[in-house]
Amino acid sequence: MIATALLWGATPIIEKMGLTKVDPLVGVTIRSFVVTVGLFILTFLFGKGRALISLDSKSLILFGASGMMAGLLGMWTYYTALKMEATSKIVPIAACYPLVTAFLSVLILKEGVTFQRIIGTALIVSGIWLVK
Repeated sequence: MIATALLWGATPIIEKMGLTKVDPLVGVTIRSFVVTVGLFILTFLFGKGRALISLDSKSLILFGASGMMAGLLGMWTYYTALKMEATSKIVPIAACYPLVTAFLSVLILKEGVTFQRIIGTALIVSGIWLVK
């Protein structure tokens, strides 16, 4: 997880630098193309090509929707905000997605509400307020 945190923590700096001369939609397109090529290479390198080809329609729809929401629309709005505002302001606000996930998991997945989740949610809201 340390590697993940380091990679995800450094990436917004690179993205902010890249967005100085590039439209956010073009940036998302370039990023997505490079990721797609890398994913195809890894998928087939690790022998997962058959699993990719034999996906059921429900899984395809769910992951397709996820890609459209997070990979396209989420990244586009994030890049647009990142181009206009300070990285140190945008990244913490964008990283509040667990707040949305917590709410939707209770509403849609019928997951329980616990004291820890209420406290965690309050801390996220407090953090967003402090960053603004």
